[in-house]
Formats: sequence, structure tokens, C-alpha cells
Amino acid sequence: MAKKKAKHNKPNKFKGSLTHIVRKLYNKNPSKEYSVKEICVHLSIKESELRKQTYTVLKDLVSADFLRETSHGTFKLNQNTKTVEGEFQMTQRGAGFLLTDKSEADIYISPQHVNHALNGDRVRVAITKKTATKTEGQVVEVLHRERTQFVGTLDLHDKFAFFIPDNQRNGVDIYIPKEKINGAETHDKVLVRITAWPKSSQSPYGEVVEVLGAHGSNDTEMLGILINQGLEIKFPQAVIAAAEKVTMELDPEEVKTRRDFRNITTITIDPVDAKDFDDAISIQWLENGNVEIGVHIADVSHYVQPGTPMDEEALKRSNSVYLVDRVIPMLPEQLSNMACSLRPNEDKFSFSAVFEMDEKGKVLNQWFGKTVIHSNRRFTYEQAQEIIEGAEGDFKKEILFLDKIAKIMRKKRLKEGALNIESEEMRFELDAAGNPTNVILKTSKDAHKLVEEFMLLANKKVATFIAKPNNKQEKIPFVYRCHDKPDIEKIALFRVFIDKFGYELNYTSPDEISKAINTLLSDIKSTGEYSLIQTMAIRSMAKATYETENIGHYGLAFPYYTHFTSPIRRYADLLVHRILLEELTTKQHRYGADLSDMCKRISRNERKATEAERESNKYFQTLFMKERVGEEFEGTVSGIADFGMFVKMDENQCEGMIPISEIPGDRFYFDAEKYKIVGPRTDMEYNFGDKVKIKVKDVDTRKRQINLELVEF
Repeated sequence: MAKKKAKHNKPNKFKGSLTHIVRKLYNKNPSKEYSVKEICVHLSIKESELRKQTYTVLKDLVSADFLRETSHGTFKLNQNTKTVEGEFQMTQRGAGFLLTDKSEADIYISPQHVNHALNGDRVRVAITKKTATKTEGQVVEVLHRERTQFVGTLDLHDKFAFFIPDNQRNGVDIYIPKEKINGAETHDKVLVRITAWPKSSQSPYGEVVEVLGAHGSNDTEMLGILINQGLEIKFPQAVIAAAEKVTMELDPEEVKTRRDFRNITTITIDPVDAKDFDDAISIQWLENGNVEIGVHIADVSHYVQPGTPMDEEALKRSNSVYLVDRVIPMLPEQLSNMACSLRPNEDKFSFSAVFEMDEKGKVLNQWFGKTVIHSNRRFTYEQAQEIIEGAEGDFKKEILFLDKIAKIMRKKRLKEGALNIESEEMRFELDAAGNPTNVILKTSKDAHKLVEEFMLLANKKVATFIAKPNNKQEKIPFVYRCHDKPDIEKIALFRVFIDKFGYELNYTSPDEISKAINTLLSDIKSTGEYSLIQTMAIRSMAKATYETENIGHYGLAFPYYTHFTSPIRRYADLLVHRILLEELTTKQHRYGADLSDMCKRISRNERKATEAERESNKYFQTLFMKERVGEEFEGTVSGIADFGMFVKMDENQCEGMIPISEIPGDRFYFDAEKYKIVGPRTDMEYNFGDKVKIKVKDVDTRKRQINLELVEF
């Protein structure tokens, strides 16, 4: 449950002083000893009661191994305390995790040790506790504030107002003086900027920048989600003007310089509602009995030149953002949906990876270069799937052969240790007004896997070509898509989790983890807990990032991997196209040290987009369930914590929470060691995967919360 906000007071001067003390001790003179009296002078504390509280805070820091008490009432920084830097990610309940720059485990930070850090900030954290399964720390310094503007609602009082963020992960309550409200009314959805955050204050001060509209409309809520993540909404006029100059006609002189595939059978397979077609696949049988398969990718690099306003805006955005009811594209629609999109029955420029293969899927020859293509037919995934399952249709021979080769490549990839994850996606059916009327769980079928395997092939082969592992020439600066090996601490937690279902993860070395997970998922494929366990397996993995230093892709079991196949919606792919072209032609590579900074920016913006998409999904879940308050559903326990129990409803896959204090039948508590909720008097307990019947108690669309109560247990 989100923290209660029944009453707001002006920020208390003493609250938050822990951050101030740590910074003074750490930044000003790490070797100096401070007495309680000296610290109180720094903080201008004169009241005896607050002096006592200061001493208590210092003793707490000693208990956390951050300080040493050298003599009674005198303290010194513990020089043995390890500090690390990274990105702070906040949870809904005010705690957080530090995502480190290196391959260390995420560090848990309790709410009382967050010390003014906000989601996305770059911070320095001191390690305070380390066990076999968990590392804990506290923020000692905010190095860079990721954002200072937030979206939420206004709680207006007589002489001041408090800004309440929509998402506790991406904002903070902000105190706003009356003269800084700028015409906003209570409960308005507003954009607020932090103007000051005194070190001794729990809440920052701010001002209303803009009134966005009435709370509760879908447009306002989606706008708020995007702004909260710092995502761009509108294109600058210079970018729009440049896009409008791009024509659909192909330059005949440019066509002559490219390999022509327009007379070779070419198809696209995409979602039914897709507008930007990044990729197409061509196929022709050769006289020698082999087959030539081309993976053709929209040639965005032809239209978007480095250093132009369009290029700078694309880098700023880094990727398209897919919310439930709209897309915020990386490129203007004139390019993303028109000129660059590989639409059927139109000649298009593409950048291609072409493979000569035998009937067993072995690559005998490869070619990379600029092409011109003509898509003969646009298939939806559903249409292609029907043909794979036996229906008649256009290009049946081609689709069935591609499906056969894809299955061979997938089987080989899994045998080599790739994770066998079956993607699941929650989709909403919307009415004319944009409100959800139904929830559909879409799973990956053969048609999806067909496209996926050929895109993986192109990505892998391009990365391997650039990396040139057997060539001793100078390394080419490049963008790799990297996925590190899983952290042992996270795997240990996953093993605790699956133990609740009576399962084991059997492996003797970290290199065997992926195969062990595949075996587990294969064994439980037909069980009700499969989806939940697969989700937790994914969460136990490292996050994939863009890097200039290659470490391989663990999840795919590829030593070299990149993103080449979606330049319409990912800037990383656009960079890869440019670098590949330079290597194929001039061998003069323009990118150097700045490429690493680009990778960090792209990875950071990817996380922002993912979070925006996740929050959009949560909002529409609450919108869907708002009309179902009072209804009862069967559900599965999907999460357990010290504050309550999460339940995913079987019928619609929406997830809500039951506060631990409201579980009937006993005074339940969270057993952290056994990771379950237990009733001491009745010996009743709740574990992951338990089946329960719930009633929807109430829904809060602003907080994105669905509150449940148990009906049968």
C-alpha cells in the first residue's frame, strides 16, 4: 500500500539531517573526527531534544558500520566502508536499489537510507551489510539529479499546497508556497519543478510549471506518464520541417548503386496493428540446391544523416515508446510510417544481411550491403500462423520453408545454452473512446519465432563480422547488445522462490544455469504456475544493455550480438548501420570515445521507455478493473512481502494487492526466512502460487492500485 497522506505539514528542519551529517563527514574532511556538539553547530541545532536525536542518529550510523565512535560522543568516518556508484531505482514503497556500473549485485536501500535520492538519479552508496543473498547500503551522495520536473496532482491548503506524484517511484511530495501555485486548483493534474531542496528538509520546495488538465482523462494520464519519465512528446519544428522534405520516390541514381532484390519474393510478418515495418524477408532457391534468404532492414541511415536536427532528436529519444493506446515514435511519421517503412507493393531502400543456406539451416555464405526491395505481401502474425498450421494461402511454400529453418536454428540455439523463454504480452481491446473492454494475453507462436530467429541470425552475424575475432587489426568501435551472466545472489533467491512450489534448480556451475532453467520450465510447461515461475526467472537475470566492450549475450548464448534489425524505433540500430557501412566501404570510422556515452544514454532511455510502458499497462489495468469493483475472481498468489500479498486474477491477468493486516482469520505476519505469510494462531500460511478467491475492493487509477480482499482462503 502507498503511504498514507492524511496530513501535510511544512518540511521539518531536522528531518533529513542524516544526509547532511553524512555529507559533512564524508565530503568535507573524511579523516576528521566530529563530536556531537560540532555536528549540532553545523546544523544550527540548539534545542536539547534535537541534540539527543542527533546523537541517536550518529549511533545508528555506527550500528550500520558507516561511522566509528572513537570516544564517547566523538565519531569518525569508517574508512573501511566500501562505496559504489550507480543508478538509483526507487520502489513504490520508498525503498530502492542501486544498479551498479560493474557486474555487481543490485544493492538494496531501505527508505530511511534513501537520503533525498530520486528514481534515476546517479548516486554514491555505502555498503552497510552483505549476506549470501542480499547486499544493503545507504545513499551518501546524489551525484546527478536525473530530473527535476514531475507530474501529479495538487493538494491545496490555505497558505501552501503539496504536490503528490502519480507514481511514488518517479516523484516525491513537493511543498509549494501559495505564490508559486500559478493558478492551479486542488486535484488538478500539474507539472511541477523542484526549485530547492534544503539538506535539512524532508520534502523539496517547488513551483507549478503547467496545468495539464483534469485528473483521470486518458490523454492527461498518458501525458503525465511520459513527462514523469522525461520522455519527449512533440518533435521540434526543425525536425518536422526536415521530415516533410523526405519524399516517397526513390532516387534513380541511388537505386543503381544498390543490389536489386525487387524481383525476388519478399514478405513482411508483423502485428496486425503495426504501421512501422522495420524488416522483411526474401527467399529464392539457387541452382546449386541451396537457398538464399535475405533479411532486409529499413535503411533509416540513408534518410537520417549524422549531426542533423533529425539525428540529434533521434538520439535524444533513443527509441520509440509503446503505450497501451499510442506510440511515441523515435522518428517523425513521415519516416517511421511512410518513407522508411517496408510497406507492401512499394519499392524501398533497405540495408540487408543475405545468407546462402543449405536445407539444414547452415550458413554457407553471407553478404551485407545496401539494397532496394519490393515487398510482395504483408502478413500479420495470425495469417502466417494459419498457414504454418495447415491453411492455404499466398507464398505457402516460402513460409513453410522459413518456418522449418527457423525451428532448426532455434533448436540449435537452445542446445547451446540459450534461455527458452516463451514471451507473454498483456494486450487491451479498446472501444471508440479509448477505454479497455477486454484483456488478452498474447503468447509467442511459430510465426513470431520464425521472424525472431532470422532477426537473431542477422544481429549475430553483423556483430561477429564487425568483431572479427580472428583478425588482429585495430578494434572497430561498435555497439554491442550485451547480457551478463546472472548474479548468484539473484539465482539463490529464485531457488528459494521455486522451492515453495516443490521444484529445484539443479546446476553445478554458473554456466549451467540457463540449461537448468530451461529444464525446469520444460518440466512445468503444463502447470498453472508456469507463467509465474517464468516471470520470476526473467527477473533473476541481468538486464541487457548497450556496450562498446563486448561480453556476449548470455540469454541468447551468443558470443557476439548487436541490434541491427529495428532502426525505425531504436537509435542503437541506426548507429550499427552507420558503422557497418563504414567498414564495408571507407573503413574510416567516425565514432570513438563518444560511442560509450551514447550507449549509456540509449540504455538509460530504454529503461525509461520500459517503465513508461509498464505504468501505462498498470493504468489501463486499473481502468479496466474500475468497472468491476465488488466482483469476485479466482486468482493466484503472485507476490509476497512484509506489507501484503499480491494476487493475479486468472480470468484477466490483472494484479492487485491484499494488505497483510486485512487478511482474515488470524494476525498474519511475513516470514522473511521462509518467504511466506503465516498465521501464528491457526498455522495458516500463504505461499507463491496458492489459489485463492478474491473480491475487488476498490481501485485507484492515480496510484495504479487495485485493492483486493479475500473471499475464500
